[in-house]
Amino acid sequence: MNPTPIPLDDGRRLRGEARRRKLIAATLAVVERDGVAGVTHRSVAKQAGVSASSAIYYFATLDDLLLAALTAAAQAYAEQLEALVASGRDEIDGIAEMIAEASGCGRQRALAERELTLQAARRPALRPIAQHWRTLVARAAGRHTSDPLTIQAVVAVADGICAKALLEDEAVPAAAVNRLLRQVIGSAAPGTG
Repeated sequence: MNPTPIPLDDGRRLRGEARRRKLIAATLAVVERDGVAGVTHRSVAKQAGVSASSAIYYFATLDDLLLAALTAAAQAYAEQLEALVASGRDEIDGIAEMIAEASGCGRQRALAERELTLQAARRPALRPIAQHWRTLVARAAGRHTSDPLTIQAVVAVADGICAKALLEDEAVPAAAVNRLLRQVIGSAAPGTG
């Protein structure tokens, strides 16, 4: 008689993934509230309502914790853009809407994500994922032009609009962002787009 196989996943893996997601969300919340300087294993664990040893178990270093938080934010942006495109908007419309949201009701989260991205200048482990937003914008621009300089300009303008909105605490309407991005795309030299 063959014994019934014991399931490989008895719930521990699912609970572990849930705890890991909770710690990542807590990291973003701490960065929103206190900035990157406020992120410690203890502060994140307290925010998540778990023991500090749990935070260390799942994320051995602060870089691991920050990288996971930045990765989660980047994935959320990619999914948001995908959903906007699936609803019938083109990528430039989606980028404009996301920037407008980040300058308005999503400002605190956008500020936290910008601070995490800037940490990549000092923390090389964050650099690959810190480029994700710029890659999304470049890909969106690439649907409208093949000119590398125009694509770079669209990325720079999108970054500039984000920085301006965060520095000036000013909400930017999606239509205004859309016009600016399309202006840059439209100004490409004839035959390059």
